[in-house]
Amino acid sequence: MNIIKPILYTAFAGVLLASCKSVSNIPVPSGTDNYINIPAKKGDLSPDEMNRWSHADLATDSIPGMSIDKAYEFLAGKTGVEVVVGVVDSGTDLTHEDLKDVAWVNTKEVANNNKDDDNNGYADDINGWNFLGSIYKENSEEARILDNPAITTAAEVARAKAAKAEKVGAAKMNKMRYEQMLQAVTGSIDEISKELNKEEFTKEEVFAIKTENPTLQRSIEIAKQMYGFGVPSLNTAKKELTNLVTDAANLLNNKAITNYRAVLKDDPNTMDVVVYGDGNTGHSTKDEAHGTHVSGIIAASRNNGKGVNGVANNAKIMAVRAVPDGDEYDKDIALAIRYAVDNGAKIINTSFGKGYSPKKEWVYDAIKYAGAKDVLIVNAAGNDGKDIDVEKTYPNDSANLVSEISDNVLTVGAMSVNYNENLPASFSNYGKRNVDIFAPGVQIYATFPENEYQSISGTSMAAPSTAGVAALIRSYYPKLSASQVKHIIMNSGVKINFDVVKPGSQSRENPNGVKVPFADLSVSGRIVNAYNALIMADRIANAKNKK
Repeated sequence: MNIIKPILYTAFAGVLLASCKSVSNIPVPSGTDNYINIPAKKGDLSPDEMNRWSHADLATDSIPGMSIDKAYEFLAGKTGVEVVVGVVDSGTDLTHEDLKDVAWVNTKEVANNNKDDDNNGYADDINGWNFLGSIYKENSEEARILDNPAITTAAEVARAKAAKAEKVGAAKMNKMRYEQMLQAVTGSIDEISKELNKEEFTKEEVFAIKTENPTLQRSIEIAKQMYGFGVPSLNTAKKELTNLVTDAANLLNNKAITNYRAVLKDDPNTMDVVVYGDGNTGHSTKDEAHGTHVSGIIAASRNNGKGVNGVANNAKIMAVRAVPDGDEYDKDIALAIRYAVDNGAKIINTSFGKGYSPKKEWVYDAIKYAGAKDVLIVNAAGNDGKDIDVEKTYPNDSANLVSEISDNVLTVGAMSVNYNENLPASFSNYGKRNVDIFAPGVQIYATFPENEYQSISGTSMAAPSTAGVAALIRSYYPKLSASQVKHIIMNSGVKINFDVVKPGSQSRENPNGVKVPFADLSVSGRIVNAYNALIMADRIANAKNKK
């Protein structure tokens, strides 16, 4: 799971089941259908405003957040029930000071006795399950297809060959650019480490340095630039730039893929074996940064005097580790979804994606299984700046990119703090049929492994922002179905009625990009708003109770 790659690419280069992609006819509360005509906040946001911007209220703060504080004012005096949220991701550091109290615990299982006490098929699954064992790195799906064409269709093999040929042409230039960036970042780390007398340092420590040394000043400017892209730390940037250089070199050299899967002793192309891995859902290392960050956005302990407040106050995080640094296997994802469903999750967050899916039917079946069990899946749209009505990205809920296979998947694009033409994140995927709504996904401050906190950008952050709102609804209005919660979020969002820069349209030749109506980027044409969603949920639930 690569945190900064999409940012680097951008910077340097009830409700009736819907048979098609459409907003349902749930009534919209008075006042929520009209866009809010408020100018963007003037001047730079303070550090505190930036750290909490996704929770802000547009009308009160002139910041287009999700109105979380306002939502809790509405909930005052109401009692919610516990909601389990499955986080299918890279792993989660559930020992984190802001996550340890919100970890889901399988009370029917006895820890570390190597027995399946609850007979669910998984031994010692105390906080979830790890389908990857000790795997952290993986090949791309494209490379796996080209290595073994028999795993997919001839059409997909042809698409993979064409894509590789295009990438080889770009790799020559990209490798040089990444090498230059890596050299600059490495030099910056060396100079700042020398000044601070430590190898690891925070953004705040860098910003506090005062110097007349031109070399150090240049290093600080490079650091600030990287932090501005949403990179959590310079060492993270160095690691991922190193990977990008290596990947480009491997592509140019046509290097054979590595069999990382061997340690699991599992064939990912059959369902002969469905239990593998272990119960170690988080190793408390930086390799779980992505899943830890996602989990904190959803449910970091609220008002405990530490770090950040998650969106949902009654949520428990079930960690399901299935997403490596590289492309996930369809088998792992399908089984991870089923595990979460079978063990009590009412919401599943899927902040990952890829361009090929050889065993997509397994994932589709898992999605339909979740739908049949009334589980909502909140899915990240992807970070390629592409129209996913045309460009295939997986997982999705539509085999033909037109008709839904099940009405329990909510796909979310990423938006920024800018309430103007730059509202959509420049890297976010979009689609009038296949992206349902947008939510905060740029420089979102949340939990990071080993009791740290960082700001990260991506649709990976927009999905858990939305999943947190879904958890609030399912906690306080538990009789509403997954489909109802999905459409409540879509219909209650703040409608954006102005033109924006289409993601991915900016280039050297056209630095201003292409302007399109925001409504053209998603099914709903809206941005998530928790306060509006709870008002709508309350009215629907109360109307249901009166019948």
